[in-house]
Amino acid sequence: MTSKPSFFAAYAAMPTFVLLWGSAAIFTRWGLDHATVFALLVCRYAIALVALLILGWSSKRWLPEPGTRLQVAGIGFVMVGLYSICYFQSMAHGVTPGLIATLLGAQPILTLLFTERRFSVWRLVGLFLALFGLVLVVYQSLALTRLSWTGMGLALATLGCTTVGALMQKRVQQAPTQVLPLQYAVTLGLCLAFVPFQPFRFNLAVGFFVPLLVLGLVISVGAQVLLYRMIRTGNLVNVTSLFYLVPVVTIVLDFLILGNRLPLLAVAGMGAILGGLVLVFRRP
Repeated sequence: MTSKPSFFAAYAAMPTFVLLWGSAAIFTRWGLDHATVFALLVCRYAIALVALLILGWSSKRWLPEPGTRLQVAGIGFVMVGLYSICYFQSMAHGVTPGLIATLLGAQPILTLLFTERRFSVWRLVGLFLALFGLVLVVYQSLALTRLSWTGMGLALATLGCTTVGALMQKRVQQAPTQVLPLQYAVTLGLCLAFVPFQPFRFNLAVGFFVPLLVLGLVISVGAQVLLYRMIRTGNLVNVTSLFYLVPVVTIVLDFLILGNRLPLLAVAGMGAILGGLVLVFRRP
């Protein structure tokens, strides 16, 4: 039987991850006001890589098990590197975070179809209900979106990267702190390869350093370790369904920190998301 401490630790990881991941959009927007995309990405993953190397100092285990390193590096290239670049570049081409969030809402549905040959109809209904709630939450952002073929292509590439990456990461049964250093090294190398062709500048201001530290340490280390642990030990559909809650957390933080009001549609969407997740997580 599962011990009570491990049981509660597993379920405490979910709201902690959602809260941390949901705050990333606030700090990303703040950071991009003081730095270009690749300046923020390079500095972020450099800090995350150094932090993981320090964390692994006691065990001296900075690399995945022999025979899996190429696989782990490939996952990092897709799930972290390409995902981050496609996400930021899609926004640079006019795609709003709301539209990207809606597209990424298809990930749990795709994961369900790829991983579970037999599933409850109510489970699928729950995923679509949560997706509908997500559309309501980000409706205002969707209405303001001016679509471009390049931006939409990059947004769809973002969906592909995170879906394929999560499916591949599920097969890696190693500690997150053992696989993430290599994946962040690959990501850092990928971002550096774009630097000669993209603007690279930042302001030496609080508005750059605070978001950088939060993204580099809290999100890329703390939240990413939680995500990998949940992927390794939990049901992949349930884990990816948690991303429906990320825009909810972002909007609530936007209201509490920045004072922007909560639209009624967003409140209704939050209710639909919670109802959908109840159906997704309920046991038959």
